Amino acid sequence: MTPLPTLDYLIIAAHPDDAELCVGGAILSLKAQGASVGVLDLTDGEPTPHGSVDVRRRETEAATKILGLDWRGNLGLPNRALVADLDARKQLASMIRQLRPRVLITHYWEDAHPDHVAASALVDAARFWTKLSKTDMPASPHYPAKIYYFPSMHMPQHLKPAFILDVTPYHARKLEAIACYHSQFIAGRPTASPTFFEDVSARSHYFGWLIGANHGEPFLSRQEIGVREFRHLT
Repeated sequence: MTPLPTLDYLIIAAHPDDAELCVGGAILSLKAQGASVGVLDLTDGEPTPHGSVDVRRRETEAATKILGLDWRGNLGLPNRALVADLDARKQLASMIRQLRPRVLITHYWEDAHPDHVAASALVDAARFWTKLSKTDMPASPHYPAKIYYFPSMHMPQHLKPAFILDVTPYHARKLEAIACYHSQFIAGRPTASPTFFEDVSARSHYFGWLIGANHGEPFLSRQEIGVREFRHLT
């Protein structure tokens, strides 16, 4: 078995396309800074009205190339029936122990999509299990220092983010990555304005406006966030 790479950041998403939609700009920003970044999709996202397992896999491969990810995997849990149970927790904790990321990024804990809520709870629980000793999970204990959470587009909310990342230089490429998922965001979608992609850009522009940028991606945290120097605050 080929050993897994060691990552700086691991995005854990319920479905293929969630990472692109919610943190595509952050991924591109991190890669531009030289960080190693991976995405672990928990399910294959199917069935959907215009997709299939093979179609979604090809779309994911195309989006992964645009993002320049160091690694991408799929845990193979059931779409539409994602549950943060003990078996799923063990599987996820085992992957995290092998990938050894410093930071986890996953779904915000409040959402209209049950899979997203389950994914958030699953990541929280699996993170705790990653530090366990006297276990048959592979690799040595490893505890990621931080978890940051991203909201999705299923529940319009007035959020108070812990921070907003300026992703202006990466917004166009983020849209290219999202567009790889033709079966999800183009096929069967209304063509009248506002289109799906106009909606994505409007949300991004709103969060960018809050920090004086053209485009931004919001993140939440259960832990306080420290900075070493005032110059890092914008």
